[in-house]
Parts: sequence; C-alpha cells; structure tokens
Amino acid sequence: MKPATTELSAPVPKARKTYFQTLWSDIRKDWDLYVALIPGIAFILLFKYTPMYGIVIAFKDFNIFDGLAASPWVGFKHFEKLFASDSFMHVFQNTLIISFYKLFFLFPLPIIVAILLNELKNMAFKRGVQTVIYLPHFLSWVIVSGLFIDLLSTNGGLVNKIIVALGGEPIRFFLDSEIFRSVLIASAGWKETGWSTIVYLAALTSIDPQLYEAAKIDGASKWQQTIHVTLPGLVPIILLMFILRLGHILEAGTEQILVMYNPSVYNVSDVIGTYVYRVGLGDQDYSFSTAVGLFDSVIAFILIISGNALSRKFLQRGIW
Repeated sequence: MKPATTELSAPVPKARKTYFQTLWSDIRKDWDLYVALIPGIAFILLFKYTPMYGIVIAFKDFNIFDGLAASPWVGFKHFEKLFASDSFMHVFQNTLIISFYKLFFLFPLPIIVAILLNELKNMAFKRGVQTVIYLPHFLSWVIVSGLFIDLLSTNGGLVNKIIVALGGEPIRFFLDSEIFRSVLIASAGWKETGWSTIVYLAALTSIDPQLYEAAKIDGASKWQQTIHVTLPGLVPIILLMFILRLGHILEAGTEQILVMYNPSVYNVSDVIGTYVYRVGLGDQDYSFSTAVGLFDSVIAFILIISGNALSRKFLQRGIW
C-alpha cells in the first residue's frame, strides 16, 4: 500500500473587483460626497466641454448669418493663413518674450517671499504683511491699470514727480516701447505675488520641524537650512505650479494687456490673446481667430504633457 500523503491545496484567490464594481461600491458607501460633485461636474460639462463644438469654426468659412451648420468647410485654410502671416509671427514672438519674462522674474518671487515670511517670529506682523501683499489680487485689472497710470503718468504722476525733483526727465512709461514690457512685469508682480505666496506658505507648514532641529544640531546655518531642508520640502509644490504655469505660457496676461496697452506699444505688447480679440471682434474674422485660439490651446496642452513627462523622467515627480 502507498503511504497516505496529505496535499495542501493552494488557496483560491479572490476574484478582483473590476473598476466599475469598485466605483459603485464607493458610491454606495459615500453617496453624499458624490452628490456634492454633481454641480461641479455639470459646470465643467456645460462651460468647458460643450463650447468645444465651436472648434469646427476654425475649419470653416464661418458666416454669422448662415450659421455654423451652413458655413462651408475649408479644411486647414485658416491655419495656412496663420503660419504665413507675418503679423501673427510677430505676435507669437511678443507672447513668448512676455511670458518668459514673467516666468523668469515672477515665478521665483512668491517662493522667496514665502521663505522670508516663514522666518518671521512675530505672528501679528507676519499676518499683517501677508494681508497687505495679497490684497491686490482682489483688484480687477481695470483698477490696477488706473492705479499704475496715475502713478506713472507724465502729467502729475507721483513717480515722474520724484524723477523730475531729482533732476531727471519725465519717462513715458505707457508710450515707450522699450519700457512698457517692464511696466507689465512690475504690475503683474505687484498684483499676484502675494496670492501665490499663500500656496508656498501652506506647503512650508508640511515640512517636519524635526528636520530643522537635526540641521541645527549638525551646525547648519539659516542659509544651509533653507538650501537643504526648506527648498527640498517645497519641490513638489514648485513642480506642480511650474507645470501648470507652462499651460498658460501663451496666455501672457491678455486681460492685463488689453486694459494697459495702446497703439504706441502694439509692436512690443500685442500677444495672441489680444490679437484674437482684435481680429475676431474688430475685423469679424471668426474663423481665423478660432484657428489662432485652437493653435494656442494645442501648444498649451503639449507643454503641460511634455513638462510633466520631463519632470517624471528626471525628478521622479509629476502631476500624474
């Protein structure tokens, strides 16, 4: 007789839930949270996705009286006109220059301000400074434009009064092509730096205080603590903000420029957004302006995807 053997049968693995089974289980568990999502989803579908149907205007000779359906298809005619247009190439160049100026000068500014504010020990003074620097964010560009026009005017502006009192000549800030871009950068920094600082201040609170204590024990100075503890702790949020900023690199502050520029500085300040506004509404060339807007959106999409891919490849971090 063969000796009796006991065989241990392998445990039968449980069937894995499909994505939709898991989703349905989550919905039944937290149905109230999903109900709260409905207004936001409806808003996105109504105001973000539904208007995408209008993209077809870029491929038609759209006539406002014939309507969208009756307007004839012309393929890539307007895109060919776009890339052959000298005026658009000049506008595209202006957009890149202004965007890179803002990225270079203004992107690091809230990081620096947040680190400086984080070092303040007097909480009352710290909160007061925070309030003062982020209040301009709540002013519209129309108001900000009026403030800067009053300050920089050659006819009674405070800045030019000081320049004249010091023996200089009045500067035409809003009419000089060599200076106007600097006005755009300065006004954008004054308005938005404080608001962006809040994001980095919130990120600083997540850094473990024990890291600073360990650095002090090792003899690290404040500067060394900033380099080796603070900045590495801010890297995830810096990457997030930078990648999101890439998606707006061709926007260049359209609203700001619309209320601040004038024909004297069109050659250095006319960007894609203002160009679309002038061509689409001024010349009523809706198809061409839609083609310009679609080009802008495609480039922004490519920049976000590429920025995230490069970040994941070299820094092992990304938005997704």
